[in-house]
Amino acid sequence: MENTLGPDNAIWDDGDWVSWDEINQQIQYKEWRARYPNADLSLVSVFESLISTAEEYYQLTGRHLQVYGDIGELYGAITHGIKLHRNYAKGSDGRLGNDFVEVKTITPFKNCDVVEINLDRNFSKILIVKINSDFEVRGKLVDRKALPKGKVRGHRLRIDWALVEP
Repeated sequence: MENTLGPDNAIWDDGDWVSWDEINQQIQYKEWRARYPNADLSLVSVFESLISTAEEYYQLTGRHLQVYGDIGELYGAITHGIKLHRNYAKGSDGRLGNDFVEVKTITPFKNCDVVEINLDRNFSKILIVKINSDFEVRGKLVDRKALPKGKVRGHRLRIDWALVEP
C-alpha cells in the first residue's frame, strides 16, 4: 500500500499536504538550532544516538563502549563548529577557523577528571570534553597559551578539569 498523505497523517498547508513527520522534524531542528547554534544539524542526531547507545549499553551490561573519543569530537563539531580531520590524522583533531584544535575526552568511568596533553602535537586550542556518570556532556575550549600549569612529564601535560577556565 502506498503511503499517501491525507487528513489522517498530514495537514493541508498552502495547497500541499505536509506530513506530521516533516513538521516534527522541523520542530526538532529548531530545538537543536537553539541548543547548538554552531552545529551542522545532520551531526546532532548522530551525536545524540551515540551518547544514548553508550548509556543504554552501560545500563544493560555494566560495561562501556569504546565511543567516548568520537562523542567528544562530535560534541566539538556541533557546539563549536570544529571541522574534524580524517580519522588518525597527525597533529590535531580538527580545525576552527585558522586554529588547529586538539580534543580530549574525560570518560564517565574515569576515576579522576584529568586529561593528558601531548605538547608535541600541533594545536593552538584544546577542547576538553567531560562525559559524566549520568552521560551528560560538557566542554571547555581553551587557547593553548591559556592552559593552566600542571604536571609536565616529558612532553605531556596533565590538567585537571576543575582548573581549566573556558
